[in-house]
Formats: sequence, C-alpha cells, structure tokens
Amino acid sequence: MYRYDEFDQQLVNERVAQFRDQVTRRLAGELSEDEFKMSRLMNGVYLQLHSYMLRIAIPYGTLSSRQVHKLADITRKYDKGYGHFTTRQNLQLNWPALKDIPDLLAELASVEMHCIQTSGNCIRNTTSDHHAGAAPDELEDPRVICEVIRQWSTFHPEFSFLPRKFKIAVSATEHDRAAIRVHDIGIQIVKNAAGEIGYEVWAGGGLGRTPIIGKKVGDFVPREDLLAFLESVLRVYNMFGRRDNLYKSRIKILVHEVGADEIRRQVAAEFKEVKARGTLQLPEEEVARIRKYFAPPEFETLSDDVPEINAAAAKDKGFADWLKSNISAHKQPGYTIVNISLKPVGLTPGDCSADQMDVVADIAEKYAFSEIRVAHEQNLCLAHVRRKDLYEVYTALKAADLGTPNIGLITDQIACPGLDYCNLANARSIAIAQRLSERFQDIEFQQKIGRLHLNTSGCINACGHHHVGHIGILGVDKKGVEYYQVTLGGAADETAAIGDIVGPAFTEGEIVDAIDTIVKIYLDLRQGDEIFIDTYRRVGVQPFKDKLYAAH
Repeated sequence: MYRYDEFDQQLVNERVAQFRDQVTRRLAGELSEDEFKMSRLMNGVYLQLHSYMLRIAIPYGTLSSRQVHKLADITRKYDKGYGHFTTRQNLQLNWPALKDIPDLLAELASVEMHCIQTSGNCIRNTTSDHHAGAAPDELEDPRVICEVIRQWSTFHPEFSFLPRKFKIAVSATEHDRAAIRVHDIGIQIVKNAAGEIGYEVWAGGGLGRTPIIGKKVGDFVPREDLLAFLESVLRVYNMFGRRDNLYKSRIKILVHEVGADEIRRQVAAEFKEVKARGTLQLPEEEVARIRKYFAPPEFETLSDDVPEINAAAAKDKGFADWLKSNISAHKQPGYTIVNISLKPVGLTPGDCSADQMDVVADIAEKYAFSEIRVAHEQNLCLAHVRRKDLYEVYTALKAADLGTPNIGLITDQIACPGLDYCNLANARSIAIAQRLSERFQDIEFQQKIGRLHLNTSGCINACGHHHVGHIGILGVDKKGVEYYQVTLGGAADETAAIGDIVGPAFTEGEIVDAIDTIVKIYLDLRQGDEIFIDTYRRVGVQPFKDKLYAAH
C-alpha cells in the first residue's frame, strides 16, 4: 500500500489550513455562497438537498485498517454514524456541518487521506480493479500505474480547470472489473508479442445525459510513454473541449463530434511534441520505487484443499450460499478473495455504519493483512484471506449484518442517493432499490436467476450507472410525479454496452412489478444456464417489450 512521503503530507496539511481559513470567512459572512463555491468544490464539499456533503478520496479503492477505523471515528463524531461508498470507490458523508469540516479534514490528513480532486473540473480519483494484486489472471498490479497517475495529476496546473470533470480507470485483467470503457480515459494493461507490458488507451467514454462507449486511441503505449500519452489526450481535450455548453463539455462529446480518427490524429500530433521534449518520460526506477509499496504480502505456503470448509458449509446453509457468491479465486494457493456485500435486504446500497467499518477493519487486521478494498459496485473486499479462515471471517461479518450472500446477484444493486439527498435528482433511488431487494430476497430464487446487474439512477446524470446495468432503472419527473424508465442489455465490463430503452416509463407503484415481469420473461426464454445478458443478446428487446407491456 502506498504511504505518503513528506511532500504528500505537507501538501495535504497546507490544503487543510487554507480551507480552514476559507470556511472561517464563509461562516463570518465575508464570502457569499457563490464566492465560496469554488473553494469548497476543490476540497470535495458539495451543497446537497438538505446539507453539505463531503466526498473523501480513496485512491484506486485501497484502504488500510487504520484508515477505516479513522473513517468510523469521523462518521460518529462529525456525521450520523455511517458513510456511503460510491461507484468512484470514494466515501461520501451526507451530514457534516460546515464548521466541522476543517477539523474533519485534519483528522483525515493524520491517516494520509484527503478530499482533494473529488470534485471540480479536474482529474478525479483514479479507479481500478478491487481485486488488484490478487487476481490470478492479472498482468501486473494496476494500482502501481494508478499511483503514478495520482502523483502526476494532483494539482496539475494545466488540468485544474478543464472544460468538465475527468475520470480515469485502469484494468489489468481480461475481465474488466473497472468499467474502463465508460470513463473519460480507460487504460487496459496489455502484453505484446515480445512479452513487454504496455497500455491500451480508450477515450471518450461516459454515462450521464449522453451515454457513450469509449473509443480506442492507443493500441500499445510503452510504459515510459504513458504519462506523455495521457498528457496528450488531456491537452487535446483542454484545447477543443466545449466550454460554452455544460451538457456538451465532456470529452465523450468531443470524440463523438469530431470522430475517433480525428482524435487519434490530434493526440498523435500532440504526443509527438510532448515526447520530443522528454520531460514526461516515466523513469523505470520510479515505477520500481512505487511498485515496492504494492509488493505482495508474506503469503504462507498453503493448499487450496481445506476439508473443514466443506464440513462447515454442509452444516451452515448461509455459509454455503456465501461461498457460492462472495468468494473469488486468488493467485496464491490456499488464499481467496472475500467480497463483502453492502446490500442487505431493505437497506441502502453502499451504506456502511461506523460499527460495521470497525468490524471490517478488525477482520482485516486479523485475517487480511490489514487491507480493505472498495469496489465500484459499492461493496467492500478483503483481497488476501486464507481459505482456512473463511468460516471465521464469515461468522464475524454475519454478526455485523455484512454476510449477505448476493455478490453479482439481482439484489447486489448499484443505486445513487437519488432524491432523498441529491438536489439534482428527479426521483428516489433508495426506496426503489430497497423494495426490489425485498421482492427478490429469497436467496434460492436469486441463485436461480444467476448473475444479473440491476442499477438505479435518480436522474439523467447516471450516478447509479443505469445505462450499463443488465437492467437499468432511471428516475424521471413528469409534472411533479416520479416515473421510472427501464433499459435492458447494458454492460460495464469488457463487452461494454449501453442498454436499450424498453418503452414508456412506469410509475413508482408499477416499477417493482415491471422488473419482476422482466425476470420471469428471461427465465422463460433462457437456454440452459444462460445468464440474463446472454439471453438478452440472443433474443433482443422485442420479446421483453411485448410481454412487459401486455402485462402492464
């Protein structure tokens, strides 16, 4: 795990002091809300529907137990005892008082955390695979390059006031768990025929009002040239991105309007100039220095064969169900990846109480090398757990209401805060997600349905990633009444796709029954063990549309 050096710590401490002065001036009436807006956004402070909201950066989704314990303390002291993990692998606090935020930031700084570049028209927190460093099929740990990008992009003078916010994601496995194709820049770590590691670069992806899958702009960028190439993409965007229209300001609109070929040409020309100066060549010794921070822990020599696990599963059905869905393969024999669901029946997807944070941190200290990951699906992960410890880990998680066995199933939903918190939302997301989890709570039925990604957004900004859900739900407003539009066939992985709108929107009272009907149609149509997305790609939208609206 990366540790701050003296420059990192000084930078964060100075920012806390600066913002403390700005908050003091705002509370004294020396700054209006409009005058204060830029300062607060640059420090991750949003003005939401009912209060200020603070977004805490979790670089590439990696936390230490010490940091999670501190987050628990902060939520108790400055908020209402819980936080909300987001699809950007960050943590949001929805109820901090403005007067307390400087002290809160100082406490974060004491454990090498901050809220810098979690808002504003800059390069945001770089996200990655929550299985990084543990996945059997990864080419290298993607967090190394994420950290290189973090250091390069933090306070970058040329990219602090871009036309719009800018998001980068990195993946190192064939199966994309970082959703790189729906980011402003997506980086896929690849290997060429000579066995050399390089980077496939995608640009112009994004969701929101105009959902678009990114286009490949670099086939194989050598490691030493990666920052120069990224700088070139950002420069092209900074020069030609729209600043006259908020809805057309993202790089996805630029790529769409001028075409991928022209973007490639512009980036190549810029890259030639940047590379010629030689100032952004990434030294291998610097990569090696950072890589040491992500060295694998000291694994024991173990076997995958642990008979006592099978014995425990035979006696405890809850544990058996949890093993089926919440455990992923590990590259080290005798170890496994534990995925922790933050989607219990009837509660808010992504929420985690202070007590639960402490439990996860304690478990990580005892069983997982004191390391916790945040997944973009709004769950947590322990990347390195001995197989022989699984039952003890499950028992401790279950006691804290963290043992829900639904990773990848229909109740493992992504949902934004919606109209309960957000002043941009048109409709409630949380209430719909809660009702859906209650409708489909039967675990055997969930297992029968199989892998199915259900995503809900409360407005067109798509913070719930509804466009790339196998089933997506979008809350809309029709003359003051909440309606819900349904899309089918979206995907955020290596087969990324934007879902198809099925038809007219459903009322709040109809939407859960509509999703139930869609699931039943799928079960009638699927062949063998097909999962939902495969059935949908085989039969298309029409069978769903015909039967859904006949029932409606």
